[in-house]
Amino acid sequence: MTLLRGEVRDGQKIERGHPNEHVMAAIIWQTPANLPKLEDYIFLKDKRYVRPYYFEFISHVKNRWSGKTILDLFSEEFRGRPYEYYECAVNSGRIQVDDKVVPVSYIVQSSQKISHFVHRHEPPILAEKVSILHCEPDVVTVCKPASIPVHPCGQYRKNTIVGILQAEHDLAPLFPIHRLDRLVSGLLIFARNAGKAENFRQQIDAGLLHKEYIARVVGFFLKKRQVVEANVNYDAREGRSSVEVGDHRDKTLKGKSACTRFLRISTNGTHSVVLCKPVTGRTHQIRVHLQHCGHPIANDDLYLSNTRPSLTASTEIEGHDSDVDNAVFSIDPLCTNCPFLPPKGYGKDEEGIWLHCMRYSGPGWSYECPRPEWAVLS
Repeated sequence: MTLLRGEVRDGQKIERGHPNEHVMAAIIWQTPANLPKLEDYIFLKDKRYVRPYYFEFISHVKNRWSGKTILDLFSEEFRGRPYEYYECAVNSGRIQVDDKVVPVSYIVQSSQKISHFVHRHEPPILAEKVSILHCEPDVVTVCKPASIPVHPCGQYRKNTIVGILQAEHDLAPLFPIHRLDRLVSGLLIFARNAGKAENFRQQIDAGLLHKEYIARVVGFFLKKRQVVEANVNYDAREGRSSVEVGDHRDKTLKGKSACTRFLRISTNGTHSVVLCKPVTGRTHQIRVHLQHCGHPIANDDLYLSNTRPSLTASTEIEGHDSDVDNAVFSIDPLCTNCPFLPPKGYGKDEEGIWLHCMRYSGPGWSYECPRPEWAVLS
């Protein structure tokens, strides 16, 4: 049976009829319905890579996009690829409107469906094992290594904790009860059904969950116990939070109220290991509260200073790795990343920060994760 562009079989779309068909065989377009598989991964130099694959991104025309040409929309709103790529993508049917091929001059209207068919390259992560701590009928807990996102987001889909658990342990569906930043390690709790997830959600909303983290910070943590109550304001553009101090009645404060309790566990004068108990759950709360009290996490470049870290030798742009030559994957003539395995612009050596989720507990239950090696001071 011949499948035409856009036709679906088993959650995958088959692409034929493109102008570049003479250099490409029929393309199988993946969708979120396609779960990761073991063969999707490549391991090189202590990194876990994902074989590039074809994927359909779907969005709908926002009001502010309405009235633009399809070419102007992509070149102005999605600047990760050059103008020439988008022109070719529209002409070849890699960008469609309402499942139809349109000319570059096509004017989009509000709420129309836009499909962008891409050859997707995911950033690599550290090739550390995702250890299952508890596997129960309704709950799975794991120890998350640093550098791995919890669930699909941004450039990551298969190189996530959810994706790896699906591929290596056939665990699906999974409902994350909480999340950890990509650079943070430690305990993750997943519900295995919607009912259990709702039960956890109700406990979270009622303030019944207690969280404990451990961090290795700069300096001698002078006070044995310390409580920081300071608003946290997250700047999505900068990707970092800041602290606002003032009266809660001050309407000029933009941040959200936040409270973290700290307890010094040990110190060697240069570094201290601190138990962190966040009462609230704001973005980067522990990291920015530790910075605020003068003890930032010792390897957290984002909060060791008041400026965003620039590209240095340790964060240079990823270049071509000769070992990748041995990793066989399809080279797409329209792809702006091929023949490289990681996507262009990926920052190297993000091995995580010294912040680790130790324990979550609630009414009648408690789950915990072993301490990391860096928590032992010499």
